[in-house]
Amino acid sequence: MTEEVQKKLQKELEIYSNMQKEYRKAVAQKQQLDGQLNENKAVKDELMLLKKDSEVYKLIGPVLVKQELEEAKQNVTKRMEYISKEVKRTDDHIYALENKQEAQQENLNKLKNDLNKLKIKA
Repeated sequence: MTEEVQKKLQKELEIYSNMQKEYRKAVAQKQQLDGQLNENKAVKDELMLLKKDSEVYKLIGPVLVKQELEEAKQNVTKRMEYISKEVKRTDDHIYALENKQEAQQENLNKLKNDLNKLKIKA
């Protein structure tokens, strides 16, 4: 019986470890998205400082291509909206993973207590 509980505990520990890896990956993704969002905010702020007749160039591969100021502003705004949605989605995913980890931790604690009880009886 003790072996059975130990095997179950080992399996649950493996599941918990995988959850932690997924959580760290999601947090890293959120940090990357936050960086991109901040970078785009800075670009938008810079574009707002320009006059209507200013020239704006977009880097496409190794080439600078002339772009209309309004088009550049719209592109940055759309990019910021997309990134904000991704941040929200990632936040929701992180929250769900945190809840799963808490439930898994409780399950692990219960199994550890059961194992200790069995060892005491033996």
